[in-house]
Amino acid sequence: MTQDPQDPRDAAPPPEDPSPADVVGDGASAVEDEVAEEPAGVGGDVETDAADLVMEDELTVARMESAERLADLQRLQAEFVNYKRRVERDRDLLKENATYAALAPVIEVLDTIDRAREHEPLDGGFKAVAEQLERTVAGSGLLKYGTPGDAFDPTVHEALSHLGEDPEATVTTCKVVAKSGYKIGGRVVRAAQVLVVDPPA
Repeated sequence: MTQDPQDPRDAAPPPEDPSPADVVGDGASAVEDEVAEEPAGVGGDVETDAADLVMEDELTVARMESAERLADLQRLQAEFVNYKRRVERDRDLLKENATYAALAPVIEVLDTIDRAREHEPLDGGFKAVAEQLERTVAGSGLLKYGTPGDAFDPTVHEALSHLGEDPEATVTTCKVVAKSGYKIGGRVVRAAQVLVVDPPA
């Protein structure tokens, strides 16, 4: 049998088996690629963690500064409220002292009017002037107090004499008011001068 020169089996050489070096070389290249890519991923995670830590630190600092500012504001507000109260209290005290200084000398005039009334009823122009003066000082804050029958109070009464016991009294009582007392607000300008009686023993 004659061999055909055009037979492809005669023209193509048989395939060669890959050498062990080629196999090892390809595997080593793949491993090298993986090793080369891995550090890049690890480095990115480290940078992300560091950025998160920086943000957390900045947030903590911002919170601390905010708390300090709030504490400063609350302290300033409390100081302002205390200052306002102190100013109002001082203003009221100054007004009361001025009223006291202006009206205290008038008490003697009011005592004269009371003695005149005890002697005889007031009439005419003297009556009108007396009543106008009493209304004026009352409107300015000078209040008259002390009437027979009041319970004796040593903080607002001055006992001039003791008249003994009174069967109608249940406590030590002002029996006679020698001079009326006067107050400005809660401040006693002059204590009422009284004669007192005690309840039966």
